[in-house]
Amino acid sequence: MAVVPGRPRLLVFGDSLSFHGPDGGYAADEPRLWPNVAARALGGDADLVAGAGWTARDAWWSLTGDPRVWAELHRADAVVLAVGSMDTLPSPLPTYLRTGLRYLRPNRLRRTARKAYLAAQPALSVLTGGRPAALPTHLTVHYLRTAVAALRILRPSLPVVAWLPSVHRAPSYGYVHTARRATEAAVAAWAHASGVPVLDVAAVVGQHVLAGRGNPDGMHWGWEGHSVVGTAMAQLLRPLLDVAGEPSRAAEASGT
Repeated sequence: MAVVPGRPRLLVFGDSLSFHGPDGGYAADEPRLWPNVAARALGGDADLVAGAGWTARDAWWSLTGDPRVWAELHRADAVVLAVGSMDTLPSPLPTYLRTGLRYLRPNRLRRTARKAYLAAQPALSVLTGGRPAALPTHLTVHYLRTAVAALRILRPSLPVVAWLPSVHRAPSYGYVHTARRATEAAVAAWAHASGVPVLDVAAVVGQHVLAGRGNPDGMHWGWEGHSVVGTAMAQLLRPLLDVAGEPSRAAEASGT
């Protein structure tokens, strides 16, 4: 996509909270999704790089391994690391085994194994007290820290923001969310020490989720939730952005 002078561009790394609405997943250009709400409030555009279940580690892998992301980094006026929420979810089966279910063959075995795991996951989440989480807290912080360090080397003046993990009331996880508070505290402490602005997602959208006004799965948001998160993200980004957008890129290119 061509750069439009005067329109700030957001490069958003996310998980399914960035592209799931009240009834399932949507294309990245759906205007009601929060990245597009935020970009529109700033008079700009958003590019979303995301996947279902993505953790901070997946964002790091995308940042370092996807040539489309490398291209967008030259055009972005701000980067949003909207990951960390899925890191905190219970993962009774080790992540490498859980994600490896998709590779089982024949297809009948894969479907049977996946169905059995999904059926057992709520009870196992309760039984194990919500641990282990999909990604340990120290690794969430590690990948966020590493991503920000890499971005600051590549483009020192590029604004980078992050967020704190969201909440859920998901029956698929037995309503358990044990690891969230520890990850929230660790990410907040890292962000404060590193000078990375963060959005407290739970403070913005928690009531929407916990009151059952979002997706029936108890995790993803309705359009009301996307609206308030997008608006809050725009407020966080606005003082960090050069409104004209293009001059900030030109200044970096010239080294001034």
